[in-house]
Amino acid sequence: MSALECVVFGKKKFNDILEEIYDNQKKKDKQISALISELKPLINDIGDATLIVPLIKEYLEISVKNDEQLIKMATIVQHILNNITDDGGFGISEEEKAQLLSQIDKIQEENK
Repeated sequence: MSALECVVFGKKKFNDILEEIYDNQKKKDKQISALISELKPLINDIGDATLIVPLIKEYLEISVKNDEQLIKMATIVQHILNNITDDGGFGISEEEKAQLLSQIDKIQEENK
């Protein structure tokens, strides 16, 4: 079984997670384009722009952060899948474990 076909949790395989990341990104692109198209006619002067543009910016930033978290999760899972030993262990060194824990701590800090 290839690493892409490994079940990560529940019935979700690693390639399903990658597909979900890709689909989410495409869906967000369409949503952002639609949102901007809907808001453009509402901007009649600089005052309107100062109210609406920050909303669009915030939406884009949240979208980017969500994607970053999904990509980080996929990277961690991929690393683990690449290092599975014959006995089913993860086969990662203490240094790699420390790096992964550090990444998890960093992600938790970013989400606060």
